[in-house]
Amino acid sequence: MSVYDQADPHRFKRRGLLFVLSSPSGAGKSTIARKLLADEPDLYMSVSATTRSIRPGEQDGKDYRFVGLETFRDMVANHEFLEWAHVFGERYGTPKAPVDAMLKSGHDVLFDIDWQGAQQLHQIAGGDVVRVFILPPSMEELHERLKRRATDSEEIIDRRMARAANEISHWDGYDYVLVNDDVEDCFAKVKTILAAERLKRSRQTGLIGFIRGLTR
Repeated sequence: MSVYDQADPHRFKRRGLLFVLSSPSGAGKSTIARKLLADEPDLYMSVSATTRSIRPGEQDGKDYRFVGLETFRDMVANHEFLEWAHVFGERYGTPKAPVDAMLKSGHDVLFDIDWQGAQQLHQIAGGDVVRVFILPPSMEELHERLKRRATDSEEIIDRRMARAANEISHWDGYDYVLVNDDVEDCFAKVKTILAAERLKRSRQTGLIGFIRGLTR
C-alpha cells in the first residue's frame, strides 16, 4: 500500500510503480501476471485496448478493451495512449486515463506488454517503470507450450516462434531477466523484485518527513 500508516513506521507514502512483464507468447507472463494480481491486493492490471477479435472466454473490459480500427486510430490521434504497437497485424495500446487514476489512488499498475510498449512506457515514465523480461528455458519448450495451448493454428504458431526470436533479442532493454523453467520459482522471483522495487529509497516520498521527526 502506498499510503503512510502512522501506526506502522515501516510503511511510508511512496510513488506508485509501473510494473512491466514481457515475454514471447507462451513463455508464461500471463500466468505469472494472474498469480501476482491474486497475491498482491495493491497491484492493479492495466487493461489494453486492441483491434483484434474477442476470443472464447475473454471479457471486454477485463481481458482487453476491444475496439474497432477507426476508434483505435482516433485514440492515437487524441494522444489517449501511453504506448501502442502493431502485433500480428492488429493494434494494441495502453489507455492513459485508467493508469493515471490507479496511480492517484495509491496503487501500483501491472502491464502485460511487449518490448515496444515497454520501451515507450520507459521513455514517458522513466524511473517509475520496472521492466521484467521472462524467457522460456528453450525454444523447443516454447514451441511445445504453444502447441499444448491449442488456441492457434500451425501457421500462427510458426509466426509466434519467428516473432519470439525478435522479442528475445531485446532482452537487454529490461531491468530484470528471468528464465521460466518452473512457474512457481519464477513467480517467487517476480514477487521479490516487486517488493524490492517498492522499498527503494527514491520512491519513499514519506521517508524525509519521518526522518525529520526523528532528528528534531
